[in-house]
Amino acid sequence: MATQTKYIGIDYGTKRTGVAISDDTGSLAFPLTTLVTSNSLVDDIAALATEHKAHVVIGESRDFSGAPNPVMKNIAELKAALETRGVVVHFEQELFSSALSARQFTPDGSRKANPSQEKLDASAAAVILQSYLDRNKARDRNKSRTEVE
Repeated sequence: MATQTKYIGIDYGTKRTGVAISDDTGSLAFPLTTLVTSNSLVDDIAALATEHKAHVVIGESRDFSGAPNPVMKNIAELKAALETRGVVVHFEQELFSSALSARQFTPDGSRKANPSQEKLDASAAAVILQSYLDRNKARDRNKSRTEVE
């Protein structure tokens, strides 16, 4: 029987960083918390990864043409810092994650209903993480089909 991996999703922001967590099977993502983006961010995420024995999935910030957004430099530095601490880190495209999260709170996707920014950030992390989990499930299914043929 294959071992299941748990995952922590990260939606990095210059002020706040949203955090999500998967269930024990690595199938479903749930908003967990929002961390202040500060000098302790790497320590905070590494501690969560250790506590939950989880891999980390960070939203990869790119524009419509695929070029890195300005914040991507910080995200790449976060990934490298986590990896030096032995944390397994994956990137996942994060296009529209905040907009999709806002739709959970208001039908038109606006922030007029004023959900807290912390809830939006953690929900955006869950959107990023769920995208990664779904993509991995599809890849694993396709791999299994190929092995059977």
